[in-house]
Amino acid sequence: MGKPLRPNTVEGEQMSERHTALRSMHDLGLAAWFGGSLMGALGVNGAAARINDSTQRLPIASAAWSRWTPVNAAAIGAHLAGAVGELATESPRVLTQRGVGRMSAVKTALTVGALAVTGYSRLLGMRLEKAGNPPVEGITEPNYQTPGDVASCQRRMKVLQWTIPALTGALVVVTSYMGEQQKPGQVFRGMLGRAGGMMSAPKTMGKIAAMGTAKRRMAMAG
Repeated sequence: MGKPLRPNTVEGEQMSERHTALRSMHDLGLAAWFGGSLMGALGVNGAAARINDSTQRLPIASAAWSRWTPVNAAAIGAHLAGAVGELATESPRVLTQRGVGRMSAVKTALTVGALAVTGYSRLLGMRLEKAGNPPVEGITEPNYQTPGDVASCQRRMKVLQWTIPALTGALVVVTSYMGEQQKPGQVFRGMLGRAGGMMSAPKTMGKIAAMGTAKRRMAMAG
């Protein structure tokens, strides 16, 4: 009599494993995205700026970033795949638990922003790679001998190199908060809050309609 239950048990275990895989992809990808961008800004750019030959600073840093780019792209792809999968598996909570939909929207906005900034940063990096070996003060700091177009890219890169870890770091915080929302107590309170809001909606609409009717009567009486 117990054997027919085994397929369901196995299926439940497989679903749990798939969910674990999605979370791992999400978290590892985001960790590499955040950590790589922060290490690049502090480590790669900072170390290259200490090279004595000012004409070799930019090419060495560009070579390092080029080697990291495929790994970073894979990490971002893994994070996005995990994020989409998690959103699909958690869609019932988005609809039934108060606060989850709002945080999902915040997370989506941060992700889109981080993707846009990362893509634009890579575009500027490619332009700097093609610039050859102009003399520079630092990777994101031109000197008086730096060509104007290179200097312009450097100034923009100086802002972007900190914007990426800021956005991805914010994603880490939002993800942690959303993990707290999955605790049983938070789920229960969130569902009660959503149910309470839905129950109060008809009353609110009724009050608004009553106020509108009263105003019309007053206008007609006047």
